[in-house]
Amino acid sequence: METESEPYVRLASLRQLHQVMADMNTARSLADTLQTVADGVVNALGYELAAVNLVRPDGDLVVAALSGNSAAEALITGRVGSRESWDRRLGMGERWGDLIFIPHTEGWVLDDDDVPQWFTDGPEPRFEDEWHPSDRLFAPMYTPGVQGGSCGELLGVISVDRPRNGRRPGAWGREALQMYAFQAAIAISNARLRSNMQRALVRLEREQQALRASEESFRQAFEYAPSGMAIAEMGGDQHGRILRTNDALCRLLGRPASAMRRYSFADLVHPEDVGTLLRTSAEGGRAELRLGRRDGSYVWVSLRNSVVADAADGPRFLLTHVEDIEERKRRELQLAHRASHDSLTGLPNSAELRSRLSARLCRRPAHAGTPDSLDAAYGHPAYDIPAGHGFDFAPGAEAYDAYDHHEHTVAPAEGRDDGTKGLAVLFCDLDGFKSINDRFGHNAGDAVLIEVARRLSNGVRDGDTVARLGGDEFVILADGLGRADAQDLAVRLRNEIIQPIRAEGRSVRVGASFGIGWAHCGMTADEVLKSADERMYVEKRSRPKQHRRAG
Repeated sequence: METESEPYVRLASLRQLHQVMADMNTARSLADTLQTVADGVVNALGYELAAVNLVRPDGDLVVAALSGNSAAEALITGRVGSRESWDRRLGMGERWGDLIFIPHTEGWVLDDDDVPQWFTDGPEPRFEDEWHPSDRLFAPMYTPGVQGGSCGELLGVISVDRPRNGRRPGAWGREALQMYAFQAAIAISNARLRSNMQRALVRLEREQQALRASEESFRQAFEYAPSGMAIAEMGGDQHGRILRTNDALCRLLGRPASAMRRYSFADLVHPEDVGTLLRTSAEGGRAELRLGRRDGSYVWVSLRNSVVADAADGPRFLLTHVEDIEERKRRELQLAHRASHDSLTGLPNSAELRSRLSARLCRRPAHAGTPDSLDAAYGHPAYDIPAGHGFDFAPGAEAYDAYDHHEHTVAPAEGRDDGTKGLAVLFCDLDGFKSINDRFGHNAGDAVLIEVARRLSNGVRDGDTVARLGGDEFVILADGLGRADAQDLAVRLRNEIIQPIRAEGRSVRVGASFGIGWAHCGMTADEVLKSADERMYVEKRSRPKQHRRAG
């Protein structure tokens, strides 16, 4: 099934990758940026060795930065490989999107060319997708174009060696490396641009003759920068008013330069990001926010301010660099969604379900008339809790802990309707699903799971959670329900599920068994799910086998 081929991406890995990309764009110099790019491949993407080969003005490529092996760094950093040899490398092997993978069975012809290279020692592979010590993997970097991607000139190549897990990277690993190379190219281009601009600003402060030459250099950098640039007033009543923009910024926002002069960035920013803009320092400030396009839509940008003086003692202006990060934000959201959602049904997965459930529960017991359940959870009276468990209260004393402002989740009373509304946890297990897989194949089974997920989602309220726990098990979190409400919901959902389903050109039916558990503070997410699971099996066993499915 598709779920079995999808990698599980930890949220911590996504955060680490996001931090590395942020570090690339905040490095103080081009050299720092190049080293950060190499370090990021090793630290965030899981390779043992990474080198950044940068295109020189003469076209050849120099090893500008290396990470992961001090001996290799001392041996090959600064060495140059000819463009002809590099073009040969980039024209052979297997294409993994924009990546080039040259297996050891083909790469031996490159062993004697002039490209600096280092091989990590290791045993011969024992299985098909294991990394061979002579395998080569390259991620070309191109200067950013109007539409992004690899439509510009070759800027350099990231070469990597030996993933830490010893296997050739899978789909997620390839996409992550490709995305990383795309962002690295932007960071290197911007680092070069910032370096040029900083040198221009130094010359502006020294002498008038250097000023005139620097002004032309600045104009060229401003007008033809691949990302948006703007000059705005600094100080006074007109602080922040845009005076000048380059073509890249006008294209990004879909607004002509004449119209841009009527605005300040405060007029263009998304209402939810006004606070972010105001918190951004005028000098050296940086923020990620959304700017409005002419068509009413918004685009995510990275905005950076620096101060430019018109003359030695003249007025000062804000030079604002606006980088389009919409693609990066989209990919980040996609990666985060893959990590937290089931790839087959699109529902939240088991990890996301537990995260949402845990967010509602604290380890301090709620005391809304449920001492029996709390005694069962802790093995002692609800308020007889020993020190060192994150609680600081005693019977008859006013409780105080980190959850004083937390609204405790309480379960309705057992066996009677006292009006209490709680967080119901409905554990759903499909009846007769295995026979569909056995008789008609996994494609039919997948179609059934997708349709059941749709029916469950349509049968709950906005704000409720429907998650796929795994296999043919689903869980619904529905807040604000009494016991009768939860029973009614289970009956409605079961009646929806037992309706015929079209799968692989035939009509099939499955049944469903529901167990209803109740979440309350003092329980863990696993305890809540276990309780609902046990009740589901009680309900399943209580019905005759012939009545568990709708035929």
